[in-house]
Amino acid sequence: MEIPVIYEDNHLLVVEKPVNVPVQEDQSGDPDLLTLLKQYLKVRYNKPGNVYLGLVHRLDRPVGGVIVFAKTSKAASRLSDAFRRHDVGREYIAAVRGRMGQKAGQLEHYLAKDRKENRVSVVGRGHPEGKKAILDYETVGQSKSLSLLKVRLLTGRPHQIRVQLSASGCPLYGDQKYGANINRPGQQLALWARTLSFEHPVKKEEMVFESLPPPAEPWTRLLLSPEMSGKR
Repeated sequence: MEIPVIYEDNHLLVVEKPVNVPVQEDQSGDPDLLTLLKQYLKVRYNKPGNVYLGLVHRLDRPVGGVIVFAKTSKAASRLSDAFRRHDVGREYIAAVRGRMGQKAGQLEHYLAKDRKENRVSVVGRGHPEGKKAILDYETVGQSKSLSLLKVRLLTGRPHQIRVQLSASGCPLYGDQKYGANINRPGQQLALWARTLSFEHPVKKEEMVFESLPPPAEPWTRLLLSPEMSGKR
């Protein structure tokens, strides 16, 4: 499997994650992104033995788009700290069913994860396992039944975008877990990690990386600008 490389230096490897590929090995046994990229580095640089590649954040398996890995332990530590401090800018685009109540706004919920079922639920503020989840959204395109949202994460919770948008009455197109009542089996989850920005862990320069969704359903059904339609 060929993984598109967006940027690479001695410290970072930024790639475009394909949809439906797990970021790291899971129970499915399917090829995972971390293993594939270690193999890429091993072959490209003719490295003997094990290759180091640090996992500093994740994308859900059905989600595609830009993701960064660390090629050194120093970079991994500093990037992980940046994610924990919410010093990393993460912008997604999402195709959702219906229309949000306001064109733009902020969503705040408390979320709890059932690890056995791998499912996240909205819970009350006083729930012992509830963690605050906040995101900003803006409607940037619409069709008859879908809306295209630009989403900026202010916290990083498991399944956060999927759960918060579903709880707001607009589940993601293709989401079988949090929108099974309106989506059909086989539809591709329409959530794409479009922009990732952070300070370089060594050079201290501001880095901004972008990835565009493919010109496929449902992106092509929405009123997308050429920049956001996958036309590079």
